[in-house]
Amino acid sequence: MTQSLSDQDFAQVVRFSALVAIDVVITDPGNRILVGLRTNEPAKGQYFVPGGVVRKDETLDAAFARIVKAETGLDASRKDARYLGVYEHFYRTNRYHDPVYGTHYVVQAYELRLSHRPSVQLDAQHSQIQWLTTKEILASSDVHENTKAYFGT
Repeated sequence: MTQSLSDQDFAQVVRFSALVAIDVVITDPGNRILVGLRTNEPAKGQYFVPGGVVRKDETLDAAFARIVKAETGLDASRKDARYLGVYEHFYRTNRYHDPVYGTHYVVQAYELRLSHRPSVQLDAQHSQIQWLTTKEILASSDVHENTKAYFGT
């Protein structure tokens, strides 16, 4: 059973620890990638692939399914995804708007290729979505550099 921390406790974790996370590069049959415009820090105001923190006592399989469901409304399994590798994301900001510390993620990245383009349900962390080609992602100033890193930059 996974446990949730209070905001106060989680703020201390963000301040003093690296967070383990999963990002998912979701690709439709036309090789377009799903990105969402973030409404919260870190990376507020930039497009990013779906992703989230792995919770204490949560398996990677369970975290993958939870994150994809929460951020897109889709049901997906990690066994259906291709592992892209481990990445580090460093941000000067944090979700608590505390200027004293930033956020550090150690991210397990996966690619999930879909057989059709689904209807995506936005969560509270995103104000809109786009399906972009790799070329569009790499050329856009609105796509965060940590998302661009999944495509060779």
